[in-house]
Amino acid sequence: MIRFIAAIDSKQGVANEHGLPWQGKLPTDVAYFRSKTTGSNVLMGHGTYVEFSKPLSNRHNFVATRKTEPLRPGFGAVPDAREFLAKFNEDIWVIGGPTLFQQTLDLADELYITQLNKDFNCTKFFPEFKSKFHKASESPPQTENDITFSFQVWIP
Repeated sequence: MIRFIAAIDSKQGVANEHGLPWQGKLPTDVAYFRSKTTGSNVLMGHGTYVEFSKPLSNRHNFVATRKTEPLRPGFGAVPDAREFLAKFNEDIWVIGGPTLFQQTLDLADELYITQLNKDFNCTKFFPEFKSKFHKASESPPQTENDITFSFQVWIP
């Protein structure tokens, strides 16, 4: 099963040039991400990889990259994300960034979206998905640090 997990703002923004604009403001979303991905495999793009100082604990960390320099210990290089996902025979979470989401969205079995009800003026976006997926479930809205959000699951 290939699952995507991302928090997106009201305009489907996922980040800006400095990273997540809501970083540190949504501990419930961080706990949700951790609970879903712990004990599993995660695939990230190179841009997401450089944001981490170490691998995500209790997960197998794969990085989609065509760069030739070695990755830090605990990360495994994947030269072709689409081929890797098509052949990978275990559950895996695609955790970003926007280019990786765009390149592999059609392979996703489920999307776990934290929908933020606010525009954060992002410069990087989650690809359009609502025409190819439908909302299977949604949590009641909750608010943390003046940000209202809900957890949604989308399926093809």
